[in-house]
Amino acid sequence: MTNPLLIYGATGFTGKLCTRAALDLGLRPVLAGRDPGRVAAAAAPLGLPHRAAPLDDPARLAELLRGMRVVLHAAGPFSATAAPMADACLAAGVHYLDLTGEVAVLEALAGRHRTARERGVMLMPAVGFDVVPSDCLAAWVAGRLARPRRLALGFTGLQFATRGSLRTLVEHAGVVRVRRDGRLVDVVPGTLRRAFDYGRGARESLHVSWGDVVTAHYTTGIPDITVYFDATPSLRGMLAASRHLGWALRTPPWQTWLKAHAVLLPEGPTPAERAAARMTIVAEVEDGAGRRAAGRLHTPEAYTLTGLTAAAIARRVLSGRAEPGFQTPGRVLGPDFILGFPDVVREDLLG
Repeated sequence: MTNPLLIYGATGFTGKLCTRAALDLGLRPVLAGRDPGRVAAAAAPLGLPHRAAPLDDPARLAELLRGMRVVLHAAGPFSATAAPMADACLAAGVHYLDLTGEVAVLEALAGRHRTARERGVMLMPAVGFDVVPSDCLAAWVAGRLARPRRLALGFTGLQFATRGSLRTLVEHAGVVRVRRDGRLVDVVPGTLRRAFDYGRGARESLHVSWGDVVTAHYTTGIPDITVYFDATPSLRGMLAASRHLGWALRTPPWQTWLKAHAVLLPEGPTPAERAAARMTIVAEVEDGAGRRAAGRLHTPEAYTLTGLTAAAIARRVLSGRAEPGFQTPGRVLGPDFILGFPDVVREDLLG
């Protein structure tokens, strides 16, 4: 097989974007998922091979991975799907990539570092917008100080969500995590605020749970990390609901109701919506003496960039550039990796 790459979750919105981007790079991935009929329907127009297996059947998963060198896992919510796929990859000696941004999932995969190294397998989760651009930016800005101690990341432009992303958000209602002194801790939603200049003056931003509180720590070694989103009216409303009703929203009846209604929403943003949108990320670091460094990154829309970065990383791993163990994009690929994609611009804010 020329390109032994398997994309699991290939029938989902983001999985389809990853497949298109992989084809544009000259790869011929094997498409895979749980439902044989849906996978076959997705693969047929593209002339691609396909396989199917559920994630709760280790024997069938082992057969699914036969002959593969890299898996790009795109089927969420990863709280339920990452562990069985990672287990299968470790058993089969197949490199593992995924699109998660879930803090608990990332930290759990980091805990598999020793096993992955022993088996010669790279575990590199979060190879999409979560967290490639922000991880590269954090690595670049952190490199400007000798001993950075605090990192704050601000995001703006996140105006779309797929059905899968919404189901993941529902699961984590009422939970916001930050990193303090190297440890993950829970913080009451909506209680931390910070102003970021996304390019048009300072804007108030509110703290959220985001994968960088895990990945940026392993990339930079910084012990205190907080992630913020631009405080749009919708974000304020979501955090207020999470703060006051999070305990209720996490109960089984509400989880079932919310996830069922997420399925009724559009699959994801249209091509025109994605083409018109832009993302901006700001990274600010500080050391123990108060010295600061900051940078800003402008990128294409999040789902568009996810397809591009995931496919590009898969191609690099297929070419043999893999480092066994739990790895992060910014550390392995370097801070300038993100600059190789169209319409990505980086700015130094402090000179």
